[in-house]
Amino acid sequence: MEELKQLSIFSENKPGRLKKITKVLAEEGVNILAINIASSNGFGVLKFIVDKCDLAYQKLKQKGFTVSLNEVLAIELVDKPGGLCEVATILSKKRINIENAYVLILESRKKAFLIVDTNDIEKAKKLLKHENLRFFTAKKNIKRKAK
Repeated sequence: MEELKQLSIFSENKPGRLKKITKVLAEEGVNILAINIASSNGFGVLKFIVDKCDLAYQKLKQKGFTVSLNEVLAIELVDKPGGLCEVATILSKKRINIENAYVLILESRKKAFLIVDTNDIEKAKKLLKHENLRFFTAKKNIKRKAK
């Protein structure tokens, strides 16, 4: 299982904050592949999957953002009714708690991945190793077009 990292940015929820964050990414040529925004009581956490996560992390830190970088699982979903239920059933049987989740869609709906954030990623990887699940592979799925 190849490692996939997620950027999490804690921010005040007010107009212009998303613009400031995405401007840093754009200026560095970082492509956003997935985004999740959750907010409560005036503050939020923005979660990104990007193609250059280490660079994005460094630049956001330099600009003063409160940012973390952590590993997540990206489990391929079958695009049919019950596809998410199948994955959720396996995770439940293995007693893997989903702390946060959202979907990454690649190749114009040809592939979708459930991004799963859990408190013990290594344990989850071991428990899921022999299940009939397909995981995100950065080498195959994050391709930069030559300019």
